[in-house]
Amino acid sequence: MLKTKLVSLIKQTDLVINDQQIDQLVCYVEMLDKWNKAYNLTSVRDPNEMLIKHIMDSLVISPYLTGEQFIDVGTGPGLPGIPLAIINPDKTFDLVDSLGKRVRFLKQVQFELQLDNIHPVQSRIEQYTDKHFDGVISRAFASLIDMLNWCEHLPNQHGAFYALKSQSSDQEIMSLPSQFEVTDIVKLDVPNLDAERNLIIIKSNNSVKLSN
Repeated sequence: MLKTKLVSLIKQTDLVINDQQIDQLVCYVEMLDKWNKAYNLTSVRDPNEMLIKHIMDSLVISPYLTGEQFIDVGTGPGLPGIPLAIINPDKTFDLVDSLGKRVRFLKQVQFELQLDNIHPVQSRIEQYTDKHFDGVISRAFASLIDMLNWCEHLPNQHGAFYALKSQSSDQEIMSLPSQFEVTDIVKLDVPNLDAERNLIIIKSNNSVKLSN
């Protein structure tokens, strides 16, 4: 049973997630599994694997998020934005993707799970200039440099970039433009995931100075 497995995974972390949120997370996985058959939203086909590779892989960054307004760039089927929104009802998440089929799925998730703290948007990220955010989140995005180049306009003066990467690339970090500073690299522990995960937190030098 998906719920039993998810509860077991959560117990291996310090996350505090209530029963209603667990039910929402399970429902999201069930929707992702159902829609995936027609829309090909993710290469992960087994819902049990989705719990590890999508849900837990998203949730573990929650303790490191600072602020209230976030944007999930290249969100795909809502990862990590939807799991994070479910367990952080006090925060808002703009979920931006360029493909209509993904955004249609996100809107259906929003309706069925009654999530009033997500905002699904179909747009190319470099053209999304409506708001500024406390945090710009990316998962399985391109390179760090591409993320910063395409998303530089999105953080507010205190905002940060949160890049969820399969590994911490020293070469990538060393080649970042001088106006950006890596403020933290967090080695993440994702239960039952046999792969390295790191959260790289980056600020622009301007925002670092303003926040001091």
